[in-house]
Amino acid sequence: MEITTALYLIPVGISDAPLSDTLPAATVGIVRNIRHYIVENVRTARRFLKKCDRDIDIDALTFCELNRHTEPRDVSAFLEPLRRGEPVGLMSEAGCPAVADPGAIVVGIVQHEGLRVIPLVGPSSILMSLMASGFNGQGFAFHGYLPIETTARAKAIRELEAESARKNMTQIFIEAPYRNNKMLATLINTLRGDTMLCVACDLTDPVQESVISLPASRWRGIKADYDKRPAIFLIYSGSTVIL
Repeated sequence: MEITTALYLIPVGISDAPLSDTLPAATVGIVRNIRHYIVENVRTARRFLKKCDRDIDIDALTFCELNRHTEPRDVSAFLEPLRRGEPVGLMSEAGCPAVADPGAIVVGIVQHEGLRVIPLVGPSSILMSLMASGFNGQGFAFHGYLPIETTARAKAIRELEAESARKNMTQIFIEAPYRNNKMLATLINTLRGDTMLCVACDLTDPVQESVISLPASRWRGIKADYDKRPAIFLIYSGSTVIL
């Protein structure tokens, strides 16, 4: 299979589900033909590529690691193979690269230089949770991580709640898995009782997947445990939800 010279944005699985359940065969086929990768974590990337095809010669590939330890001045050099006419793959730790992910800086450089960027089909927890929430999918915003400090976090939640009501928008954000339960408790204690709250957890996992949308007041009666599980949170104070 011959592929076009481009920066390929490669989604990585967000659960332990078989790749055939979440990635199209065409995406896997493209992965087999890329020899240069920019990744958030080399170990994770190597494992993912072996899941795509056990016959891939991992040792013949080159990996450049892009994460919080990477010096910004070093990033441009990662794209030298692309400038020579070779395809390059960009991978996040999980999900879609360049969304809540440092890979966005790479895409920005490629766009600035007028080179081609090709996003590939795969799982996105942001879109999948929005689809399953029952909240407004016409207007929404993703905010990444909210503040960690309790007072600042509560303030941010109240501001998002007010913006949701004012603009009729779904507000979406994430948290480190080990802080999920603390986030849920803060949401329950901060939101108005009639504000809708959705927690989408273990998306694409055939056994553990859970998406629950309820008014904040009803969450107070649920003994939910999302500790150390990948989750995404959505709140909605608009006018289109019918209970």
